[in-house]
Amino acid sequence: MNSKNTLAAKRAHLQRARFLSLTEPRDALTAYYALYHDPGRTQLWLHEDDAGCLDGLVAVCQTGFNLFQPTVVLRAPGFDAVAALGRQALQPGRPYYIVTTPCLRPAVQAIMRLEQEEQNRVYRFDPSRYRPEINVLVHPLRTPDGSPKFVIRSQDQIAAEAGINWRSPNFAELFVHVQPQARGRGWGKAVLSALTITLIQSGVQPLYMVSEGNSASLRLAQSLGFLDTGAREFAAAGAYVELT
Repeated sequence: MNSKNTLAAKRAHLQRARFLSLTEPRDALTAYYALYHDPGRTQLWLHEDDAGCLDGLVAVCQTGFNLFQPTVVLRAPGFDAVAALGRQALQPGRPYYIVTTPCLRPAVQAIMRLEQEEQNRVYRFDPSRYRPEINVLVHPLRTPDGSPKFVIRSQDQIAAEAGINWRSPNFAELFVHVQPQARGRGWGKAVLSALTITLIQSGVQPLYMVSEGNSASLRLAQSLGFLDTGAREFAAAGAYVELT
């Protein structure tokens, strides 16, 4: 294989080009999958303009969220680049979960049959707004890959949990889940608070990404000191349709 076409070479080129900011929340998720996700489960394609300058990318990643539906992150200047990257990276008829910028939704819609569309807000944690949430029911755990996780158990079952979807050198995206019968007790806030502080202490910036229609999660994020960065992500499940 040409050494210039290896994943390592493409990642090095992407970093040198500074196409993505490694310190801005708006690029955090795309940078994670394009640059840091498990190399054995990542494929990366780059797009250049007529002058040879990098102006787009698509990364196709196998994740633990759905083994049969790869996660795709996409950045491109417009329809032509989206179509070109799609032809290179995606298989006709195969289902994917794609995340891109809202402005590219029409271009993505032209090459994929989309469903379960949503627009997500990107929140970052502001320590100055944090108010400690201490609950003696919260217990720390470690996932198989060593990531921190916090849970509250009820009747020997996990009733509330907060963990990490992904983690890069600078950021980590958090998730929280509370069983329906345990909601309304503040347990989601308690486990998310414990995880947030653990990550801050380790030098990683916590991010929380939530659908604009999920008012409960929006209130939870804001109550813990997460601030809306103004960045938005368009996400959807869908199958690639090869253009003729």
